[in-house]
Amino acid sequence: MPVFPEEPEIHESLPGPGVPFPRESDAQALHAPATGGAPATAPTTTAAAPLPVPGPRPAPPRAAPPRADRQGPPRLIPKPGPAPRRPAPATPQVEVQRIAATPAQALERADDAVDRLLDSGRNPGDVLVLTVGEAHPWQQHELSFGEERYWAQLTEGGDVFYADAALTRPVRREVVVLVVNGGSAARAAEAYGAALGRATALLVVCGEAGPAVAAAAGAAPGRPVKA
Repeated sequence: MPVFPEEPEIHESLPGPGVPFPRESDAQALHAPATGGAPATAPTTTAAAPLPVPGPRPAPPRAAPPRADRQGPPRLIPKPGPAPRRPAPATPQVEVQRIAATPAQALERADDAVDRLLDSGRNPGDVLVLTVGEAHPWQQHELSFGEERYWAQLTEGGDVFYADAALTRPVRREVVVLVVNGGSAARAAEAYGAALGRATALLVVCGEAGPAVAAAAGAAPGRPVKA
């Protein structure tokens, strides 16, 4: 009978240095006795729950816009001071024109002056003729229709108006023609002052108006001079 050599016995060895030790489950499986049951299985580990996926990062907070009432320290509104004084409107200077004439020539010179004014483009309603002596023929003619009709022409203001230099009604027109056709020097001087106050632009003096126009005596006839 043949003799078989004995199989060498395999001994379990420990891992050397630097060799990873087998898992504990594997070591236990090696030392567990063999049975006829189901093979031993490695214990299962519960899978960790998945981490939540982070959402979009929130934007940094915006700075709030400054409020209108917080833009800075409130402005101090200065107290209103006294209103500046307005300069008084300058009184328009009336131009004075002297036409040399005797009392007998004054009416004729005045009519010529009125015709020149109208020919130059003056409105008839802007001319007032005042007589120091006898009333102008046109004044006498208009009074023949009655005083009511006569004064109505003054109110209407559509034509040259003839009146006495001692007129008491408040009348002012652009051009005043003063006719010195009689009366005293004192009355002529007074009529001159009144006529100057009724004119707004031009005063035409036909004749010698006394001391009131003494400064204009050296002026050439018909040449404008300042009042």
